[in-house]
Amino acid sequence: MTDKTDSKNTQNLYCSDLFLFSRRKTWEVTVGKIRIGGDNPVRIQTMVTTPTMDIEATVNECIKVFNAGAELVRITAPGIRDAEALGIIRQKLRDGGYDFPLIADIHFNPDAAETAARNVEKIRINPGNFTDRQAMLQTSNLNCEYDWDADLEKLETKFVSLLNICKEYGTALRIGANHGSLSGRIMSRYGDTPEGMVESAMEFLRICKNENFHNVIVSMKASNTRVMVYAYRLLVAAMNAEDMYFPLHLGVTEAGNDEDGRIKSAVGIGALLADGLGDTVRVSLTEPPENEIPVAKTLVHYFEKRKNCNLAEKIDITGFNPYGYVKQRSHAVNGIGGDNPVAVISDLSHLNPVYQKDIENLGFKSGSSDSDSVLPDFIYTASSAVCFERENLKILDDNDNNLIFCNYRQICDKQFQKWLAINSDKILIISSDNDTGIAELRACFLKIKALGISNPVIINRKYDETDFEKLQLMAAADFGALLIDGFGAGIMISAKSIPVKLINDLSFRILQASRVRYTRTEYIACPSCGRTLFDLKTTLQNIKNATQNFKSLKIGIMGCIVNGPGEMADADYGYVGAGHGKITLYRGKEPVKKNIPQENAIDELIKLINSEQ
Repeated sequence: MTDKTDSKNTQNLYCSDLFLFSRRKTWEVTVGKIRIGGDNPVRIQTMVTTPTMDIEATVNECIKVFNAGAELVRITAPGIRDAEALGIIRQKLRDGGYDFPLIADIHFNPDAAETAARNVEKIRINPGNFTDRQAMLQTSNLNCEYDWDADLEKLETKFVSLLNICKEYGTALRIGANHGSLSGRIMSRYGDTPEGMVESAMEFLRICKNENFHNVIVSMKASNTRVMVYAYRLLVAAMNAEDMYFPLHLGVTEAGNDEDGRIKSAVGIGALLADGLGDTVRVSLTEPPENEIPVAKTLVHYFEKRKNCNLAEKIDITGFNPYGYVKQRSHAVNGIGGDNPVAVISDLSHLNPVYQKDIENLGFKSGSSDSDSVLPDFIYTASSAVCFERENLKILDDNDNNLIFCNYRQICDKQFQKWLAINSDKILIISSDNDTGIAELRACFLKIKALGISNPVIINRKYDETDFEKLQLMAAADFGALLIDGFGAGIMISAKSIPVKLINDLSFRILQASRVRYTRTEYIACPSCGRTLFDLKTTLQNIKNATQNFKSLKIGIMGCIVNGPGEMADADYGYVGAGHGKITLYRGKEPVKKNIPQENAIDELIKLINSEQ
């Protein structure tokens, strides 16, 4: 391989090479009988949803997820009694032949963390609310005065006490920063940004390093896939700069359920696995926890045994920013590129000729003015292209539409570059058959940028997969990574074994999960845990049924206030558990109706939305 990025451009990168796939080298962490990081495989974990004090129910749910393939399981421990119950749960599991590691999930209560550290193999603490509840509750007050050094000293005192217990009992630790629950102190300086998430974790990691405690895993979770990906990348760059090599726990929090939850998780987790980041994975779905396991396994296996592409020449990465969204510039051609929304292109090349019924099967009739339908923007066929407009169907032949299929080799060809320089009316459709297609397609976009070419570019990937659920995850991981980096004027998923209508719907869902185009209501829903005080899965479905006619809204459905108000901060409306049988409704970040009886809360939510439409 001849390509090597310029060293001065890679000093602050999160990976050693943007175009070579390799697992990030980390320190090895021991969690009971499981080893994470180092040369170990990516581990699969989940979190149970039962109240911890219901010991039998929690034991049974742990058994269910272990039988489904989880290698570790997390259990909430909001208080000391819950932390003590973890020891009983662990013993009952061991008596039943299940010696998998247990993880205690801690918020607000360092004393519960210390108790749990004596009873389970791993503790997860949130740096945003580790020391006290007030630290998180002040996040909305950015004008608070903080004594930075004094607050750090207080934090360190409590944290070192926990580390000493972890050393004594051989307990591992996860520093789990969460976009929705940064401390008021961090918020006052950084806001709710990826940089704030990173600094929140780094404060704790520096203490761990100073205390010579390396049995640590770290995570940067958010429901916003862009924030999540940028935060992990920034974290790795920050750790590299300080000679830290802690393993990474990957996850998109509050992903929701069904297709959208899976696709959103695949976009965020896949973008990181594609660059060799990640040592353990949890897919957070608002479903029974055993449903998370096959999704996580599919994603992890998809990125195993990757082969590297052989790039033809050196790629200039000057100006590429992997830590914030910047859409790559293009000019518009036939409604593609420029300021137009990222387009969805349907591959009908396996249908030749294409009949009117084929078009109607996609949910669109020529001459229809049904503007409520979610329509594909553009359809490529073997002999023609079909451009959908809102009120008509325009057929363009290849010469008029100027579709040019190409790949990395052609983009690097000097003659092709000269031809393209004088043919600004061409739409490029770039594809890669390489296993590490993301790296090769990234190279295409950066090469195009370096050449000063602004033709709109469609990303194309071809799949032989016949299982639609697996295809959803594979395509979301592939396309999401590139879309988050600002690449692509459109996407085209080619999968001849899957109905085109399903592919079109999947394409729009990927665009929304990648936060580049919204065409439906987005539900930011937590996966539920022992802190949740209502049936979140049923409630989420009831809210979906009641709000399905609203377009392009973001609605948060949260079980409690731990991460809820913060994690749904960019939602238009929020439905948050406030206590037993009580719900608080939010407009943006502000609570507008407090402590509503749960039986009335959905009706009140609909009234609130309708009053502002």
